[in-house]
This record gives sequence, C-alpha cells and structure tokens, in this order.
Amino acid sequence: MATIRCLRNHLFNRNDLKKSPLISLISLRNLNYASKEYNEKDPSPLFFNKETQSLLKTLTRINLDVVFRRRKMGQRLLSIPTQKFLTEDQLQEAMRDAENQVENIIQIPPVIKIRKPIDVIISCDPALKGLEESKMVFTDITFGLNNSERLIVIREPCGTLRHADWDTRERMNQIYFPLQGKKYRIPQMFQDIYFEDLLKRKEYKFILDKTCVQFEPDSVEYQKFTSITYQYINDNHHFDCLRSTRHFGSMCFFLVWHKIIDNLLLELIQTENVTEANVLLNLYCKIHNVRLDFKETDDLVSVEEYIAKYSEKKAPLELAVQAYKELLRERIELEKGIKRAHGVV
Repeated sequence: MATIRCLRNHLFNRNDLKKSPLISLISLRNLNYASKEYNEKDPSPLFFNKETQSLLKTLTRINLDVVFRRRKMGQRLLSIPTQKFLTEDQLQEAMRDAENQVENIIQIPPVIKIRKPIDVIISCDPALKGLEESKMVFTDITFGLNNSERLIVIREPCGTLRHADWDTRERMNQIYFPLQGKKYRIPQMFQDIYFEDLLKRKEYKFILDKTCVQFEPDSVEYQKFTSITYQYINDNHHFDCLRSTRHFGSMCFFLVWHKIIDNLLLELIQTENVTEANVLLNLYCKIHNVRLDFKETDDLVSVEEYIAKYSEKKAPLELAVQAYKELLRERIELEKGIKRAHGVV
C-alpha cells in the first residue's frame, strides 16, 4: 500500500502553495524579449525523428576540444589524470568508449509541447470547512514511481480536495526525492537583474545547463528561459558560444521552428560552411513542409532560393553569397596561377 504523508501549508514560507514563486521572482522586462513556447503544435514528433536528429547533430559540429573542455564545477574537485600504455586494439576500444561518452555529453535536451495546467477537483466536502486553517498536501511517496505519475493532492480549508498544480508537485517531489543540482526554490540567477547580467557575460551554456536541471522541459519556466537565451544569442550572433554543446541542436530547432534562421545562415555563409547552410535549409524544409532545389554540384542554389522566397534579411545574405562567390573565384584563379608558374597545364 502506498505510503501517504501530509505537509501543512505553514511549512512553506510566504504562502508558496497559494501562488507560483515564478510570478513574484521573474519579470525579464529589461531584456525586451518575449517568451516563445511550444504551446500550439506539438514539436516532439518532428524533433525526435531520426533524420531531424541527424541534421541537428551535423549542425552541432562536434569538436572534442570543446566537448571535453574545462567546466565550472563549483566545489567539486577534478580527478587526477592517469596515463596508460595501450596496445592498438586497446587504443581503438578506448576511442570507441570516448565516442560513446561524447554521444552522452552532447545529447540534445528534449523539445516538447508545453504542459497544460492542472485544475482537477476530486471532491467538495463542505462538512470539512473550517477544520483546518491552512491547506494540507498529501503525497504518495512510494518508491519506484515516476514523479510525473505520483499522486499528490491538496485539501483546501473550504473542504475541496483537488489534484496539486505543477509547482506544488515539483516542490513535493524535490522534498521526498531530491534531484542532484536542483534547488527547492528557484535560484536567484533567474531573477531579472542576474539573468540579464549572465546573458551579457555570455554565460549561455551555464544558463541552459542550470535550466535543464531546475525545470522540466515542458514547463513554462524552462521554455521561457531557453527561448529568451536563444533569441539573445541569435540577435548578437554568438553561435560559437554554444557550438559543440548539447544545446546547439535545441537552439537550431528553435530558430527553424520560429522561422528566424537568417542570422545563423549568414554566419554559416560568412565562415564558408555552406554545406552546413544546406543542412540548415534541409531542416527548415522538413519542419515547414516547403521545397528548395538542392543540387550536389552547386551548394548555393538552395541558399539563393531561400533568400529569394523566405528570407527577411535579403540584403546582408545576398552580399554574403556574393562575397563567397568572389572568394571562390579568386581561389580558382590563384590555383590556376600556381599551376602556370609550375608549368602545369
């Protein structure tokens, strides 16, 4: 039989069960960004599609130096490195283990539709009205249950028995089954002034890592902070700050979903990563069910077609394409000149 425990509302300071702490904690007004949630169409079927995952992984552009770079670990001590002499077979096995480790490190956080509020009344018992002055929370603490499936109910002072809302559920789960790194209360870093300061310092990976730990991917808070971070990165062209991390794929999916890929496309052209630009446009076509002419002999055909049909920043993209063509032309002329200088026809 499931074990039931009760917590009175006075255990939670400032009437936490009466209102969401997010409302009084976060405003984000100074950033001038609107939160963009996945609240209409469900993105998960497209996101978890194997082809989509392959495209996002290609765009992530895995760099082992970045994947295994030094991280901010707080008070955690770094392990002492070890040196080993390996045979060729052992070396190959170690390399395979490292590749599997990379796959785990850059695992893209899930992109799913925002969850619906819980507002389900189980029963109304007027006879219990006034029995208690505060709300009573009952939590099923049976081990082995998924936290999202755990039964958590609230008895109101008026006698109404209802299912707990998402904020209460997360607090109760964190009390009885604490997750490593997650705080019972929302950390101060998500307050307006501190969050803006972190963005200005380009601490994007730190923000997104903490967001993944503190919030569920289908929560309003998670999608608010990730969407604002992605928009800030996009507006400031700081894509390299996330490249080769687990969050780059999520950001690409977000930009494509909301049709704001022009800055990323511009960056890929300017850095001569036209193949990745075509991968990005391939993802755009898959998500929005449009068609572009992809030709293996000319990587710029699809790019120019996208600019003509769908781009909102045609001028800078057209200039970037023209500059890229000029660069290719100069390289071809240079190669011809070198061959002529060496007597190669």
